[in-house]
Amino acid sequence: MNRTLKSHKIINDPVYGFINIHSELIFAVIDHPYFQRLRRIKQLGLTDMVYPGALHTRFHHAIGAMHLMSITLDQLRNKGIEISEQEYEASQIAILLHDIGHGPFSHALESILLKGFHHESLSLLFFDELNKQFHGQLSLAKAIFLGSYERKFFHQLVSSQLDIDRLDYLQRDCFFTGVSEGTIGADRIIKMMTIVDDRLVIEEKGIYSIENFLNARRLMYWQVYLHKTTVCAEKMLINLILRAKELVYSGERLAGSVELLEFLQRDLSVGPAAEIPDWLEDFSQLDDYDVWGAIKLWKNSSDLVLREISHMFLTRKLFKIQLVNRAFTEDEINRMKSGLQSKLGLSDRDMPYFFSSGVISNYGYLAEDKIYILTKKGEVMDVAQAADLPNIKAMSKIVKKYYACHAKNLTLR
Repeated sequence: MNRTLKSHKIINDPVYGFINIHSELIFAVIDHPYFQRLRRIKQLGLTDMVYPGALHTRFHHAIGAMHLMSITLDQLRNKGIEISEQEYEASQIAILLHDIGHGPFSHALESILLKGFHHESLSLLFFDELNKQFHGQLSLAKAIFLGSYERKFFHQLVSSQLDIDRLDYLQRDCFFTGVSEGTIGADRIIKMMTIVDDRLVIEEKGIYSIENFLNARRLMYWQVYLHKTTVCAEKMLINLILRAKELVYSGERLAGSVELLEFLQRDLSVGPAAEIPDWLEDFSQLDDYDVWGAIKLWKNSSDLVLREISHMFLTRKLFKIQLVNRAFTEDEINRMKSGLQSKLGLSDRDMPYFFSSGVISNYGYLAEDKIYILTKKGEVMDVAQAADLPNIKAMSKIVKKYYACHAKNLTLR
């Protein structure tokens, strides 16, 4: 049964124009406080330190992905693929909630505030709680999200190398950052989609659109998602939160919101599968504003690390970063640390928070999770073998870069 809206609900999106909300249930999910929290979490974390326009949110992205899902399902229906009203609605809800588990600054703090938890695991916890509140109406959406629904192509639309999530975020991030190299032909890709043996495939005439899509994603990673300044800013934020956790663990009282302080002082745990963890409701209150509010308070802290790094963020005095193609040797790292400690006069306890090193990696195409092409002869094959496209084969190689970043100086000592 299609749950039509009592009044016509639309959202005006800067990327797609007017977006229709197709049912009362979808509107109720969007209107729920758990989902509304996504308005307060930026899609690209600290990327606006590099691209000032990158201020769009997880809310923007989720709504856009829902819109693309509806367009995709309409196209599949036009090609004779049977999709029930229940499947149509559930697929929209599944993509709408795919990122609901993200915490403040999304990926940057995922392993710090949410130690041991991937955002997809948290999204599933929110799914379970929302399903309870909506009296089981999200069960099909949850099955699609998990990939347990019998028609597997629905899950591919939510999570795969050519899913609706990627089609939206590449267009949206390109739009808000102004990085034109990320432009993809999402409309053409969607028009070329079809289903063969319950598997999502792309018609052969869309193969060059797929090549462009994969190349655009690879370029966006190097130019936006893994931009060296963004990497540097994220490491500063991680070090700041790690120091805050260290201080809280040692018994010091820090200024901050109730929700942030709770997640600084406790390690998360999940009980039996049927139970919703007692901290989920508090996590549903946590967003970017909690962290920024704390940073504004910590700039006056008596602790050197909190005070300095908070001030650096507020004045954009970011760490200096080196990004190279080979791993730094242990001797090189030790020399950099020694020189920095001597220059800034840091104690052994404070030193690690002003220096970070590591590796970042990127790939264009993951061969283990194939994109399939339907040839004109009716054969289904991996895109890397479907045509002579050396670029796609080359994209399967994982490219690594190595970084070392450190504070330039201390300003408030």
